[in-house]
Amino acid sequence: MEKPPFVMTFDFGTQSVRVSIFDASGNCLAMEGKKYDPPYRSPKPGYAEVDPEYYFACLCECSNRLAKANPDLLKRVKAIELDCFRDTAVYLDKDHKVIRPSILWLDSRMAECKEPLPFVARTLFALVGKADVIRMNRRRTMSNWLKENEPENFAKIDKYISISTYFVYRLTGELKDSPSDFTGHYPLDYKNKRWYKNPEKHLQGQIFSIRGDQLPELVDTQGLLGRITEEAASLTGLPFGVPLFAGGSDKSCETLGCGVFDNSYGAISLGTACTLETVTKKYVGPQPFLPAYPSVQPGVYNLDVQIYRGFWMINWFLKEFGAYKIDDLIVDDVSPEEYNAQLAQVPPGCDGLLLQPYWGSPLEHPEVKGAVVGFSDYTTRAHFYRAIIEGIGFELRQAKETFEKRLKNKFKGLRISGGGARSDEVCQIYADLFGLPVEKVQTVETSSLGAAIGGFLSLGVYHSAEEAVKHMVRVEKRFEPNPENTKIYDRLFNGAYKSLYKNLRKTYQYLYRFSAK
Repeated sequence: MEKPPFVMTFDFGTQSVRVSIFDASGNCLAMEGKKYDPPYRSPKPGYAEVDPEYYFACLCECSNRLAKANPDLLKRVKAIELDCFRDTAVYLDKDHKVIRPSILWLDSRMAECKEPLPFVARTLFALVGKADVIRMNRRRTMSNWLKENEPENFAKIDKYISISTYFVYRLTGELKDSPSDFTGHYPLDYKNKRWYKNPEKHLQGQIFSIRGDQLPELVDTQGLLGRITEEAASLTGLPFGVPLFAGGSDKSCETLGCGVFDNSYGAISLGTACTLETVTKKYVGPQPFLPAYPSVQPGVYNLDVQIYRGFWMINWFLKEFGAYKIDDLIVDDVSPEEYNAQLAQVPPGCDGLLLQPYWGSPLEHPEVKGAVVGFSDYTTRAHFYRAIIEGIGFELRQAKETFEKRLKNKFKGLRISGGGARSDEVCQIYADLFGLPVEKVQTVETSSLGAAIGGFLSLGVYHSAEEAVKHMVRVEKRFEPNPENTKIYDRLFNGAYKSLYKNLRKTYQYLYRFSAK
């Protein structure tokens, strides 16, 4: 009798890559990882670039180690699924060679976009009050930056693909990918999970300056992307012919790996960028004029709100005020235990110190800046540290209320993951701040677990995400809200935080124009 199959996952993060083997009970049987060194290069301050081939070389190193150490497990691997960080493109020439290093999602450069959109498009965007949002979206699109600043490289682009597509290509020889992996600045019709027809002329598609023939083929979740080629097998140490199935982005896999398969729960990720996600079968945007994204789960979408500079703010604080020598752009493996230990010494609400975490402007409010209100002579570094954590929580709570309103249902609880979730003190603060139970599952590698769930769905071992989660995800820690603390947070959230942006908007707009370059 044939033994039950295993699934291998490739989990590409911004700092490291992990190769794992999972069984159908959600147990990680083997894992090998490699931290990038360096995680990126900065030709100029605020720039972040990496040759995508370096990432692939790191994957090969991990997969060879895992294959050599676990030959018996490897024989039972019947599917591979990968997840990858979002919004980072690879630029290929007509021979499918990389033209230049990839510009990472956290890179701060922006295009000028002096060449305006056509008059009709500008008029329509202005009529719906989204002219500034569209302008910011254009400026953050790296194809537009390349067009302006490296026209010789822009002219060479034959294929403009997601970095995950590049990994699929190196493994299978196919330029194919899942729609979920094109979360970000691409001309994708998210509702219908397909490229805009003639994107260079489409009302929304034209803002990206990408032609339809430059885009890869899309394969829906659970579809076959290809099989490990002989060349890839020799490079990775993996068996020739193993199928690679269409999966999803890191955040989508993280949400599924937390056990969130419907909109009764929300998933909070506390990483370099912080997100709140949930799942819906009906296409509903998280906010007006912002899309829901195709999920790693078949037939559903992820509602997603991101705080662009989320727990990076902890790095910023530790570097600027704690004398830590840490990386400037991404959350490093720092463990500020001494600060976490002081969280309980500062009362909920930080004695009236309130922080709005717009250290990186959200797309829907491109003019916004960060703000800290309520400084006093008794404010300490511990107050500021806790205010960062609470400010991120307040912003995510605002997203939660918007989700509940648009979905017409209330969350029963939250699942939490990411580096910030390693702290029980942070988890308890969020349980109190949201007034909901906060739960952690059996692993911190929830992206890998979510990809494994997708792999078992692709193999037909499970027939629904709900069934797979029931067998593969286990809650191991639960934080109940303290009612007295929740009352304090409710007062501060409803009485001050919700109106803070509105009250400061004119100031933000003035500062945005003042600091515009």
